[in-house]
Amino acid sequence: MRHWLAGIGAWTRETLADIGQGAILFVRLMLMAPACLRRFGLVRDQMHFLGNYSLAIISISGLFVGFVLALQGYNTLQRFGSASALGLLVALSLVRELGPVVSALLFTGRAGTSLTAEIGLMKAGEQLSAMEMMAIDPVRRILAPRFWAAVLVMPILGTIFSTVGILGGWLVGVVMIGVDAGSFWGQMQDGVDVWSDVGNGFIKTVVFGFTVSFIALRQGFEAQATPEGVARATTRTVVMASLSVLGLDFVLTALMFRL
Repeated sequence: MRHWLAGIGAWTRETLADIGQGAILFVRLMLMAPACLRRFGLVRDQMHFLGNYSLAIISISGLFVGFVLALQGYNTLQRFGSASALGLLVALSLVRELGPVVSALLFTGRAGTSLTAEIGLMKAGEQLSAMEMMAIDPVRRILAPRFWAAVLVMPILGTIFSTVGILGGWLVGVVMIGVDAGSFWGQMQDGVDVWSDVGNGFIKTVVFGFTVSFIALRQGFEAQATPEGVARATTRTVVMASLSVLGLDFVLTALMFRL
């Protein structure tokens, strides 16, 4: 019984210490926003690395998601004689849910793992320790520019995903199936609200950008300085960030629609 209680106590202490260290790191990253703006070249380079190299998978995935939405949506709406509302269905599905969530999951797999592996390898190669020996703060010089670059890039990628997905839905629905183009765009324009639909989707991408970038950087920064430790940290990034995105999506949706 005593060993069991001791195990619970040790686990609780380690969990609280881990949460505290993560909170301290997050606050430090937030407070370094002015310093990153003063040296925006570092952030710009990371935005190119994270955003430009993720653009292909985001665009192609968005296009095919739009294709599938149009096909599935048309088959469903046709049963109720509402095929003209296909554009509204595609747009709302993308800007509210699929655009922010799927783009965040893709960003996790493409950019999040890259950030974790990069920071982890720098730690394994003792580059971070060498910077500390030279009185250079690795959080300010390495982590903060990458963190803010990911936060700025994520809403852009989410917007591109939704835009390309709507174009994909138009190609399948209007060009291939033959839905009236005026009805497709007209009902979309009338039914999609800029603030409650597009704005809420944009807020989700911002929150997901903070979440994914922080998890990826922290896992790399806290990884064991071995190849196996970096591999485990990269795996934890994918699992933790993906589950966090899905969980936060539910919470944000419930708050936005006041359920």
